[in-house]
Amino acid sequence: MNDQNKPLDFEASLTQLETLVEKLENSEFTLEQSLQAFESGVTLTRQCQQALSQAEQKVQLLIDENGQSQATPLPGDVD
Repeated sequence: MNDQNKPLDFEASLTQLETLVEKLENSEFTLEQSLQAFESGVTLTRQCQQALSQAEQKVQLLIDENGQSQATPLPGDVD
C-alpha cells in the first residue's frame, strides 16, 4: 500500500502539527528549519482536512442509508 492509499491517522497528524506550531512559536528552528517545518505543516494540514472530509462523507452515507438525511442544527448554532 503506498502513502496515498494509506488510511490517514487524524490524531497523529494533528499531534505532529501541534508540535511543529509550538516549536515555530518558540523560535526553536533556524530559518531553513522553519521553512521545512512550515512545508511539513502544510502537508499535515492537508492530511487532517482530508481525514475530516472522509469522516464527514462516511457519516453522510450512514445518515442517508438510515433515511435520516435531515440537517439538524447543533446546540449553539444560530439560525
